[in-house]
Amino acid sequence: MIIEKLLLHVLIILAPVLIQTSLLENHKLGKSQTLIGVLHGTAAFMCLIFAYESFGLYWDFRYIPLVLSMLYGGRKAGIIVVIFILAARIINGGDALIFGFFSVFSAGILPFLISNRFWTFPPRKRVTFAVLLGFWPALVMLVILLSFAFISGIPVSGNQEMGIYVLIFGGIQVLGVGLAAQLNEWMIEKKLLREEILKSEKLNTLGELAASIAHEVRNPLTVVKGFLQLMKKQVKGDHEEYLKIVLSELGRAEEIINDYLNFAKPEFEKVEKVNVKEVLSDVTILLNAYALKDGVSLEADLKVDGFMLTDRNKLKQAFVNIIKNAIEATPPQGKVDVHLRVTGSQAIITVEDTGKGMTKEQINRLGTLFFSTKDQGTGLGTSVSLRIIEAMGGHIHFSSMVNKGTIVTIDLPLNSEKVARVDSNLDNTYINNLNA
Repeated sequence: MIIEKLLLHVLIILAPVLIQTSLLENHKLGKSQTLIGVLHGTAAFMCLIFAYESFGLYWDFRYIPLVLSMLYGGRKAGIIVVIFILAARIINGGDALIFGFFSVFSAGILPFLISNRFWTFPPRKRVTFAVLLGFWPALVMLVILLSFAFISGIPVSGNQEMGIYVLIFGGIQVLGVGLAAQLNEWMIEKKLLREEILKSEKLNTLGELAASIAHEVRNPLTVVKGFLQLMKKQVKGDHEEYLKIVLSELGRAEEIINDYLNFAKPEFEKVEKVNVKEVLSDVTILLNAYALKDGVSLEADLKVDGFMLTDRNKLKQAFVNIIKNAIEATPPQGKVDVHLRVTGSQAIITVEDTGKGMTKEQINRLGTLFFSTKDQGTGLGTSVSLRIIEAMGGHIHFSSMVNKGTIVTIDLPLNSEKVARVDSNLDNTYINNLNA
């Protein structure tokens, strides 16, 4: 009978996760700690109401929703679940009411204390962590069981039935926590995948639009620039200075158009074996004067070599944009550090600044055309850099704190032949690694 009851409880604790999955379509509603707390609190309440009573104790999974709500919902959600459990325990009553109150607070204290660290783990480790943490309430209930049995005079030694109950309870609890945690991770993965698909569709549309417009504008611009260069040979005096300014601005316009084309479809014109260390060294030397002009210290720690097959100029362009953004975001007397390390077949480059930092919402919008944290920025440089790194088979991750600084981590595959040819599908390579 206890097995049937506990399996019913497993279905009960999975219900809030399934409901939350459907609610995640509504971004704000799906993340509401109050709603998560009420859903899991209702599940805990139902588990306790339909508990299996034996040896003067209630055998149920009331604490699994408590653990899940603390980990996946937050402390506020967990406190709401505690209130639901206390209410259900008062309704049930019984001789062990005081023990029930004590077990609620004992079972909830550990998830409460470590819930903030939970999201520092990758998804697979989060499931393992949730299962391990699920043992804590089971341990608390075992201690409560032994204490109550001792006080009530219930024989424990040699009581095989109670031992079987404990084993069944522990086994099904591990199953319940594991299923619920995995379902939560699938839900989160589905949400992130949906966001990436939407972002990819937007980027594809913007890329095609940018490519078509840039291509059409570049042709007449090239003609105008050619005629102005011819006129420059015949013009003297003040008019010559005017022509220099015009040609300079036309050159800048061409660079912007080329950036739009690179955003739409990065093309690797000359693929060769490139030492990432040398490219980074060239970029830091190039930008050191720019940093000093703004009173920013630019330091590079480049001690290891890492070779990959790619277009040197495109890789250099991506590094220039990222490091230049870090310098511009850093106030005078600030610092920008560039580090390179090689692990296995990956080159990991970190660019860390002590600038103004970004909010989570700003990080999520990085790579979007026309979004920039700079007053007169277009966001094009960052977008192009992201597309270039992605087309090379690499990934970029941003982590930032407001008024503390930003860390940009770039992972590049070494000895990669992914970009040894200009693939016609490069325009389908999208930014799929921004998560804040």
